[in-house]
Amino acid sequence: MQAVQRHTDLIRAEAQRLGFGFVGFARAEQLDEEARRLEKWLQQGAHGRMGYMENYFDLRIDPTKLVPGAKTVICLTYNYFNPEKQEDTAAPKISQYAYGEDYHIVVKDRLHTLLQYMQTAVGEVSGRCFVDSAPVMEREWAQRAGLGWNGRNTLTIHPRRGSYFFLAEIICDLPLLYDDPVRDHCGTCRRCIDACPTEAIAPEGYFLDASKCISYLTIELRDEIPTEFQGKMDNWMFGCDVCQDVCPWNRFSEKHSEPAFEPHPDLLQLSARDWQELTEETFGRVFKKSAVKRVKYAGLKRNIDFLGK
Repeated sequence: MQAVQRHTDLIRAEAQRLGFGFVGFARAEQLDEEARRLEKWLQQGAHGRMGYMENYFDLRIDPTKLVPGAKTVICLTYNYFNPEKQEDTAAPKISQYAYGEDYHIVVKDRLHTLLQYMQTAVGEVSGRCFVDSAPVMEREWAQRAGLGWNGRNTLTIHPRRGSYFFLAEIICDLPLLYDDPVRDHCGTCRRCIDACPTEAIAPEGYFLDASKCISYLTIELRDEIPTEFQGKMDNWMFGCDVCQDVCPWNRFSEKHSEPAFEPHPDLLQLSARDWQELTEETFGRVFKKSAVKRVKYAGLKRNIDFLGK
């Protein structure tokens, strides 16, 4: 037991040194209740055109199928909150998480460094690193590992930092001390439900129809945005922060300390007219290392043009 405690303490300390905000540990086991919820969500078509959500169902609900012999899911948060806003209040809006460099690369680099540290400090450890790009039910694991509760907006909310953070995981075969889940603190609050411009959050919360979510419409959807959403996009051209902006728990958010997440010098200064006249050259310069490149120039222009209709 002393070795398990020591390993847990070492990993937590190193993770925080690498820039992770909170670290929690959950027992690697099949997610039975969560599997039933996922199945219901898929059956209702709430995933829209994200067909990949139907794939690898068995891997999503059982981490031991991703890492044979897995004992622990190490869950971590990485802050991206930035209180800076775009200077032109009439300009099409971009979600904070996409201000800087692509988080998939930035955070996964830190994860690999942490896993290498574990293998050096502890010995032979088999594990894999995940950042929002594999069949891992991140929010469910974060809740189990004590990193917060899944709020009415379906995002993980930490009682001391709100929800402006990325989730990341290392699934490994190292036994560690496991944390207790955090209880739900949403209470009777309905701010996210009432504020959602497209009514994507169910009337009682805790269920998101992704096919109505502005983030889905501006990022995941490859087809034309349905005309039913005209006038309902709240001027968001990439992602949406509404349900986080109105969440009372985000009053505890603090500015991130990650240089890679700082916006390109031009990003926050571009006016509404600049965005309307956006060239492929400017797109490539401003979003050179950004997650926005995922939708490409044509995709962002589609979004901007839709807002102008």
